[in-house]
Amino acid sequence: MEKKLAPIVLFVYNRVDHTEKTLQALEKAMLANQSEIFIISDGAKTSEHVATVQRVRSIIRKPWRFKKIHVIERSKNLGLAQNIIIGVSDIIQQYGKIIVLEDDLVVSPFALQYFNDALDLYQHTDSVMEISGYMYPVKNPSDLPESFFFRVANSWGWATWARAWQHFNANIDELVSDFTAEQIHQFSIEGKENFWKQVQEFKAGKISSWAIRWYASVFKKNGLVLYPRNSMTQNIGNDGSGTHTAAESTYQVKLAEVPVSYFPTEICENKEAYEAIKYFYAHRKGSLINRGIRFLKKKINKFNK
Repeated sequence: MEKKLAPIVLFVYNRVDHTEKTLQALEKAMLANQSEIFIISDGAKTSEHVATVQRVRSIIRKPWRFKKIHVIERSKNLGLAQNIIIGVSDIIQQYGKIIVLEDDLVVSPFALQYFNDALDLYQHTDSVMEISGYMYPVKNPSDLPESFFFRVANSWGWATWARAWQHFNANIDELVSDFTAEQIHQFSIEGKENFWKQVQEFKAGKISSWAIRWYASVFKKNGLVLYPRNSMTQNIGNDGSGTHTAAESTYQVKLAEVPVSYFPTEICENKEAYEAIKYFYAHRKGSLINRGIRFLKKKINKFNK
């Protein structure tokens, strides 16, 4: 009996070069030619973006090497968050599982195999709510198992099931109204990452992130996320060209060069991985000099936009 692969859903907007690189890497991945892909193109937000949106739409209509390509072109601009929420909800309802990518991610040749293996393995394990493709560049990764569970839902290439996505709550007030001080502390990895700050910024209308609401939804259900030791995705959008990104090299990784052959049977957060990622969060900004250089780069980047 042929294995039923998860559909890939790729969200694109107006980044011509990034979109092409994303699709070039993706079509070379194992199982790509056996996978269906939905490419969802958001409409132009401003008249200045019309030309680049059209150029992206010509790229996604090329004969890429997938089993079947569905192109969905939004007639108006929904914005990244709304486009993803609607797109994921529609397609996951039909297929029961989904692999989600954006137009600034390149994948390892083994990414689709990893996602599909994990989706099959944990499909009936309710506490496993996401498969993350990305893994942080932690110190001494070889100390960690090939894959492991961690609490944070990651948005840089991920997969999930309809059974988990049904718990996504777009209403931030409903989500976090009953968070205790201890839960906020744990949600933010003992205060080492700014997840709670993102919640506050969303509530203040400063950001429109779908990802922080997805993580909060997973956290509220005591959900777990599977991570690979060697990252299956690389974000190439941290060059300052994206909606929510500035020039940044902190999160650069080396893509996995071998498939994942070990998946945990014990369904609990891995303590060593938790500590390694917590350390990364705490030290990722580096010295004051490095922070100053990065701050100047962001300012220059904003000025040049």
